[in-house]
Parts: sequence; C-alpha cells; structure tokens
Amino acid sequence: MNQPITSVPITRVLVANRGEIARRVFHSCRERGISTVAVFSTPDAGAPFVLDADTAVHLPGTAASDTYLRGEAIIAAALRAGADAIHPGYGFLSENAGFARAVQAAGLVWIGPPPAAIDSMGSKIESKLLVAAGGVPVLTELDPAAVTEAQLPVLIKASAGGGGRGMRIVRALTDLPAELATARTEAASAFADGTVFCEPYLETGHHVEVQIMADAHGTVWAVGERECSIQRRHQKVVEEAPSPLVERTPGMREKLFEAAVAAAKAVDYVGAGTVEFLADEAGRFYFLEMNTRLQVEHPVTECTTGLDLVALQLEVAAGAKLPDTKPAPAPGSVGAAAIEVRLYAEDPAAGWAPQTGTVQRFDVDGLAADFALPVRERGLRLDSSIAAGSSVSIHYDPMLAKLIAWAPTRTEAARTLAKALATARIHGVRTNRDLLVNILRHPAFLAGETDTAFLPTHGLEILAAPVAGPEEEKLAALAAALAGAERRRAQARMNGGVLGGLPSGWRNLRSQPATTSLAGPGGEHHLRYVLGRAGLEADGLGGTAVVHLSAEKVSLEVDGLVRSWQVAHYETGAGTVIEVDGGGGSVTFTEVARFPDPSLAVAEGSLTAPMPGAVVSVHVQAGDTVTAGQPLLVLEAMKMLHTIGAPTDGTVAELPVTVGQNVDVGMVLAVVDAGERRD
Repeated sequence: MNQPITSVPITRVLVANRGEIARRVFHSCRERGISTVAVFSTPDAGAPFVLDADTAVHLPGTAASDTYLRGEAIIAAALRAGADAIHPGYGFLSENAGFARAVQAAGLVWIGPPPAAIDSMGSKIESKLLVAAGGVPVLTELDPAAVTEAQLPVLIKASAGGGGRGMRIVRALTDLPAELATARTEAASAFADGTVFCEPYLETGHHVEVQIMADAHGTVWAVGERECSIQRRHQKVVEEAPSPLVERTPGMREKLFEAAVAAAKAVDYVGAGTVEFLADEAGRFYFLEMNTRLQVEHPVTECTTGLDLVALQLEVAAGAKLPDTKPAPAPGSVGAAAIEVRLYAEDPAAGWAPQTGTVQRFDVDGLAADFALPVRERGLRLDSSIAAGSSVSIHYDPMLAKLIAWAPTRTEAARTLAKALATARIHGVRTNRDLLVNILRHPAFLAGETDTAFLPTHGLEILAAPVAGPEEEKLAALAAALAGAERRRAQARMNGGVLGGLPSGWRNLRSQPATTSLAGPGGEHHLRYVLGRAGLEADGLGGTAVVHLSAEKVSLEVDGLVRSWQVAHYETGAGTVIEVDGGGGSVTFTEVARFPDPSLAVAEGSLTAPMPGAVVSVHVQAGDTVTAGQPLLVLEAMKMLHTIGAPTDGTVAELPVTVGQNVDVGMVLAVVDAGERRD
C-alpha cells in the first residue's frame, strides 16, 4: 500500500551530503526559490559546496563516521538552520532506512523513498528474493561459508551499499577468508554495516540500469535506461544513455522497463530510484539491485530526456502527482545520446593509487552548463566538486567531477567529450583523465562494444598510457623549458636595478647553450636553448623555430606546422612543477635539481607509500623472510583498502610504521633486503 499522500510546502532543504551532489541539489533548489543548507566536516570547511549554500553547519571531525554518517547530528543541524526537508544525495545515509525514519520523526520532509522500501530494496539479499518472487530473473545468492571450488569465481558484495566498496572478486578458495574480512571492513567503514554476501561472478557482461520515478499516487515512470559497463574496481567510470546493447537488441527495452516498474511497485516505491541489471550479449538480463536514491550518473538521463530528476524528487516529496505518462522533450532541446565520465584523483597506471593535494587550476573549455539541463541538441555539462584552490584529502571518495557531453549521435558525444577532456587544464592533482580520453577514442568503445571486461580486454597499460605520446612529450618539454627561461628572464629584469634593461643571458658573442632538465612521464628530458638576436631559441632541434614565447604561452613551428602550448609554473614542497597543456594532450613536468639534496635519498630496497593514508594492519615484523608480492601492510585511503606487497624476495630489514599511523606519499613503509634471506 502506498504511503499516505500529503501536500507539504518545502522552503528550505538541507543536503546530508558533500561535494558535487550537494551542489547539484542546490542548483535545482535555487531555480525553484528554495533555500539551501549544507553540513560540512572540518576538512571540507572551504569546499565549493559549502560556499554554494545559503547556510552551512559545521560537523566537527574528519572521518565520515564522525560527520556525514551521524544522522542525529545532521537532523539537529537541519532543525537549527530552519530547514523543513532533508535530501540525502547518494552514498553516506542515502539508503539508511533508520535515518529516513528519524528525519520524518523530527517533523522534516524526507526527500526519498518510504523507509519500508529502503528496507526491502536496500538489502541486496532481501531485494533479490522479492523480485524473484515476481518473476524477475536473478543471480543465485551464495553463502560465503559454503562456497565450493566449482562455484568459483565469486563476487563478494556489501549488502548495504555500492560504489565498489566491500566488493572483491575471489578466484581461489584459499583467498576467500581474507577477502571476506577486507570486504566487511570496507563495508562497515563506508555504510556502517559490514554484512556481505557472494554471488557467481560473470567475467563479461553488460551493466544496464533503468531510471524510475514514482509518486505517492501510484504512478511509476520508467524514465530511461543507461549502460555503465566500463568500471574499475566495480566502480563505474563511463556511463551513457541510451545503452548500446539495448539499442541493438529488439524488444529488450520494453522488457527492462516492465521489470523495473514491477520492482518499484512491489515495494510501493516513491521518488527517484534505479533498478540495475547484468545482461549478456543476447539481451538476457538478471536483477542485481535497486538503488533507492539518485544515481551519480543521473545527468545522462537528464541530457536525453530534458527532465530535472532532482526537481521531480522535490515535487514528489511535497506530494505532487506525476502526469500519467512521461512528458516528451521539446524538439532540439536534448541530445539523442549522452555520455558521462567520472574524473577521479587517482593514477590508473599505478594500481589506481588515489592522489591528494591542492587543485591549482580546473578549467574546461566549451561548457554549456554547470549542473543545468540542456536547452539544445548538443553541448557539454560539468558537475564538479572542485575549483582552483580546492584541497583533495584522503578522507573521502576520490571523484572530483563528472563531465557530460550530449549530441545528436553517440559518436559525436564521444568525440566532443574526448576533446574537452584532452584540452582541459587540470593542475595540481594527478587524475584518470588520460584513461578516459583513451577509452572514448577506442574503436571498440565507438562501436558500442562496452562490456564489464573492457579494461582488462583492451589492456590497462594501453588505455592508461599518456594521451601525449613520446614525441608530444618532447615538444611539451621544450615548451616548458623555454617558458621557464622566459619566466626567469622576466624576473631578472624586474629585480635587475640599473642593469635591468639588459636581457638575462645576453652575450656580445654567442656562448654555450643554457640547459634545463625536466622529469616527465616518459623520463628525464635535457633541453638546450640559447639567447640569440631574436630572443630565446631552441638549440640542436632542426626544423623547430620559436614563433611566440612568453612565460605562459609558447608557439613553435615544427616541420612547417605551428603548434601552441599553455604553460603554468607552480612552486611546491617537491620543487617547481610545470603544467603544459596543448592540443596533443597535457603533460606534467618537475624540474630536476642540479644538486640533489642527499638527505632526501632513501635506502636501497625501500618500499615507499604510493598514496597518503592510514596504516590499518601490519602483517610482518622486522627480520621476517618474505616473497615477492607477499602482503606487508594495508593502507586505508579514500574509504578503500590498499594492500602493500613486498617488491621482491628477501628479508624485512626495517618496518618503521605502526597500525593507526598516518603516512604521506613517499614515506618509507618498509625496507626489504633482497640480498639476505633467513630460511
């Protein structure tokens, strides 16, 4: 039976979340004259979402368990700020039925489904039983304690949440106990519920989901489907609407929509939700779960339907009735296809190691909208949690932003999105940008061949390779060296006093070239340049001439073609960092010190922290004999656990870290002596 129908005005909304989803909800609220309230942890004090809100309430603490997972503190903040409704966003408490009930008990409007529906669908175990009873095909649930060799491989999943946390693939029974323990720890940390289960793991398949919207009057829309098959660590990386698989499979869309609507009606669902399926190439599909909240990838549905899903959430929560059928968009106002990519602060080529630091610059050319709906048939939208000056910490998810392109065709959307990413200026934090560009330009992606094995099938070492290849990197290094020399010349003129009118490096006769060494993704580059009558010139590079030179922009004529790069310099604790952005990709360089500080050297065999984080467990002691790949310790960073293994066979000579200790990038975690083993 549906929940009681009430009509209540919503005038001030508190968003019980952070980052880009908080900003997204604020956008729809502002357009409708609704005041906004943010809650923020101590590390988020200066974050853009806090500044976007009309009112913000501090939740002292850093860990999610002390801040964004404290339902009672969030409700108290809402009452204190005069809010009359709470929007949970996604993640954190968005699928916590107890929190939803507490919100309603406090006299506030819960902008989400009924708590009973969250209870039923929030448990992946119970939801499978529920939909199976209605005839929807499901994958068999396996008891972790009874998994057999014949059932391998299996996938461990957290019952209470998603986003890849609490998920592990197990291919050997001997690995099952340790992976179960890790999955339970991650699930408890992210969702305050460590319950996990197993199901058969399909090496390939298509992750297809249906966006639904339902009101309290019995109307349920199947708004549209999305395909989210390209994933890393079971977290989605690229999402799109419509699904290429559904587009080429006759009758599949109707069956998917029928199953999704049936699932929603089975629990008297109200609000926005997503029913997720795993499908094979023939179009057969199996129910995975229902997310009783707004999804990260909702913008691709908005950009192909013209519907503001957040606004609909607000209206439904206030008691409004949806039209009997989903309204069609005005001609030319939306794209026929939309693709979204998630920009993460991580290094795919280094085991997906999360990155931290300060965002120095974040600019994307050609944007048509920030968080907003499309008004024409092609464009770019950015939903971002960051801006120049934002700090990326170890405490939360590494997703920085979502970039969405929509267009009359899927191919155009992919091309537009790839170009926007490749030419964006993203400085200060390493990201997965190159991986995303390479995926969008890959022939298999453009052909719609996007299953869940896309990354391993096509090779992460290829997909994560720098967009700027070796030759492009050499030219970018030259541009960086010339811009750096021009920068130093300009500084010398400013500080030169009486002799300030003379150009730095000026000689009456041609002298030896000046040199600069830069370290880039492909190694060190040793650049030479001289000061001639026309200014700085590259030395020893035939066919290359300087067309324009400043500290911020360099144009070179290379074999008859003029190409340009933008150059930015940043002084950091690790030295001078130079960011070079051009049409062929972006490259980050660091200046190689002429006289390295010997105190910064580490002992041979040192294993250094690939990311900042906290040590949650240590599995060896100094003096232990280890083999290559053997787990030494585990770091927690950005709500994920990362196992640090021995780089080689040997003996643990030093182990300077302890459980609970916070470590920075480059800090020595252990020293393994490969020349001595104690058997």
